[in-house]
Amino acid sequence: METSHSQTFSDQLLGFTIPDRDCRGRAVRLGPVLDEILSAHDYPVPLRHCLSEALVLTALMGGLLKGEGDQLTMQAQSEGGLANLLVCDYRNGELRGYIEHDPAQFADGGASASLEKLFGKGHLAITFDIAKTGKRYQGIVPLEGDSLPSAVENYFAQSEQVPTRIRTAISSDSTRTMAAGFLVQHFPDGEEGRERLHVRLDHPEWEHVSIMAESLSHEELSDETLPLEDLIWRLYHEEREVRVTTGYKLGKGCRCTEAHFEDVLARFPKEDRREMANDDGIIVVDCAFCSKAFAIQD
Repeated sequence: METSHSQTFSDQLLGFTIPDRDCRGRAVRLGPVLDEILSAHDYPVPLRHCLSEALVLTALMGGLLKGEGDQLTMQAQSEGGLANLLVCDYRNGELRGYIEHDPAQFADGGASASLEKLFGKGHLAITFDIAKTGKRYQGIVPLEGDSLPSAVENYFAQSEQVPTRIRTAISSDSTRTMAAGFLVQHFPDGEEGRERLHVRLDHPEWEHVSIMAESLSHEELSDETLPLEDLIWRLYHEEREVRVTTGYKLGKGCRCTEAHFEDVLARFPKEDRREMANDDGIIVVDCAFCSKAFAIQD
């Protein structure tokens, strides 16, 4: 395995490729940064778990981006579920996310809820914004399956035609929450027209890598004393070559500032801003990501 002498534990992405298998992957554990994001709202237990898993998935997918300023956004829109909306995004190692919900719906204090119960017959939208070109790519799939990871796997299969395997692990106690994730994908061999060649789930190279990823246990993935480099080595130590590269250190990335909101409001006509303002001529803007209110003088 090609790697540096440093070891990766929490709040930093780790990338890897297996050249002989035409596969790439990402691994991550979220520790303090996760608690910081979750602390913005008093979420019921099922929503804490759901948002934790969503943030891990966002970090894993965001880690696939190549350019400075590129952004990945994941949005789950509910249709008849307990939650209303889930939004997470990633840019340059910065994570943010929240779930909009009615607290009264969770008054029973249940500790768990299925994906269908949370979002009903909703859909999942994943958007890649590429800074260098200004282009946006979005795929939308139904929120099907028993978990968010399976819904994301469906997205890559349907929208990107890239076989993908994802494993996640969430652990928490009365003081903190930890979430971890592992993603591996098979590269297409080439393209002919709009159809990718040799992208099939029974490809022998992909089948081997996928089976090994599925063997990853919750305990291994959530073991904060186990470096992510060692985790990958345990899975793929029989390969001739595994290349490992450390990625961004992760942090809470809420980008709300008075200057930002002033810039946004300046784009509205004066008549619209007047309607937004209170009797004192103040426009109060709430940031759902960090649960802060900003008073902007019109």
